[in-house]
Amino acid sequence: MSNAVAKNGVRYITVTAMLSAVAYVLMFIDFPIPFLIPSFIQMDISELPALIGAFSMGPMCGVLICLVKNLLHLFITSTGGVGEVSNFLLGVMFVLPAGIIYGRKKSKKNAVKGALIGVVLMGLVSIPVNYFLTYPIYYNFMPQEVILEAYRAIVPSMENILQCLVCFNMPFTIVKGLFSVGITMLIYKHISPILKGNR
Repeated sequence: MSNAVAKNGVRYITVTAMLSAVAYVLMFIDFPIPFLIPSFIQMDISELPALIGAFSMGPMCGVLICLVKNLLHLFITSTGGVGEVSNFLLGVMFVLPAGIIYGRKKSKKNAVKGALIGVVLMGLVSIPVNYFLTYPIYYNFMPQEVILEAYRAIVPSMENILQCLVCFNMPFTIVKGLFSVGITMLIYKHISPILKGNR
């Protein structure tokens, strides 16, 4: 193994570990959005470091960051792990296509294109992930009717959980992803040389 390959390997591990730690910390910086979505759904930008990792070190780096932050969060979870599995799956849907598309031709246009495709994919996949995985587990802690009433408190015409996921959770997930995309586009050019060891 050449020194260059070894050095790149060490940098890859270091950057992945550092961004995973930042993502883990960002999981604790969450907040509700009153009157727009039930309070048990929180806004955070913990996918931001994973997107930066996918752009700087490749799509698998982004996936690893999503994995590590959720594995760390398992030690303090209150969701029996289902929240972490859901977060991981949606994070992968976001950063994997973004990293792949950007990696084919590294330009700002491709970065934006890949990130936006990832955002839409994450929003769409949030519906089956929540409907078939997350919410059925949550029903053990909070009855389905109680969850439905939380949505109805905002929009009384909601008839079932699937409708709530389409009308609330999917747009919320997309907006959440767009926050990460916007911040990434603002800071990536400045931090990319540092992450890649070019400065």
